[in-house]
Amino acid sequence: MARIFSTLAVAVVLRRIQHQADIALDAAVPLMARIDAGEHPDAVILPDAVIAQLVERKLVDAVTVRPLCHSRIGLAVRAGAPHPDISTLEKFRALLLATPSLAMSRVGASGLFMQQWLTAQGIAEQVNAKATIVAKGYTAERAARGEVAFAIQQISELLMADGIEVVGPLPDGANTVTSFSAACFAAAPAPARAVFATILDAMTPQALAAGGLEAR
Repeated sequence: MARIFSTLAVAVVLRRIQHQADIALDAAVPLMARIDAGEHPDAVILPDAVIAQLVERKLVDAVTVRPLCHSRIGLAVRAGAPHPDISTLEKFRALLLATPSLAMSRVGASGLFMQQWLTAQGIAEQVNAKATIVAKGYTAERAARGEVAFAIQQISELLMADGIEVVGPLPDGANTVTSFSAACFAAAPAPARAVFATILDAMTPQALAAGGLEAR
C-alpha cells in the first residue's frame, strides 16, 4: 500500500477519491518533522517551498514534481448564522476587533500568516485574547458547535467541517496564497508511484474547485 504524507489543505478532495493508500494528513511542519526523524513515505503533497527542500536533499525525485493547486484563507460561520461583511480590509479588521470570539489554527499556512498579519496590524494582543487557537485539526468545527462566532483557516480546510457555511475568502491585504505540489520520494517503488498517479489524476480542476482550491 502506498504511504502518502499530505497537507490538510487537500484533505477535503482526497476524502472524495477512492484509493488504496495510507495517507497521513497534517500541517507541513509536523510532517517534515517526521521525515527528518527518518520516516520516508512514498509520496507527498506539500507546499512548494517544502517540496523544493526535499528535492535539494535528494529525498524526492525531482522529475516527479507536479504543481497541484493554490489555496487561500477564508472565514466560516455556523450554518444559518448571519454572514459578516468581509469585503474590504477595513471591514474585516473591524470584525476582528468587535467579535466576542473566533477560532484560528496554530500552525500551517493560515495560522502562521494570521499571527504575522495581526502583529503587523497592531491588534494581535486584542484578537488573540478572545481567540480559540486550535493546535491541530479544523477550526470550523468550533464554529459548527457554536463555540465561536466564526472560524478562520484555509477554505479547503473549513470545508472539512459539517454544519458550517463559508462566507468567502479574506480580503486582499489580509490573505495569502499557498501553492502546493505533489511528488514521489526517490525510493518509492513502482506500484506505489502508480497508486499515487491514479490519485493525482482524480484531483481534476473540477474536484479541486469543489474543495475550495484552484488548480494550477
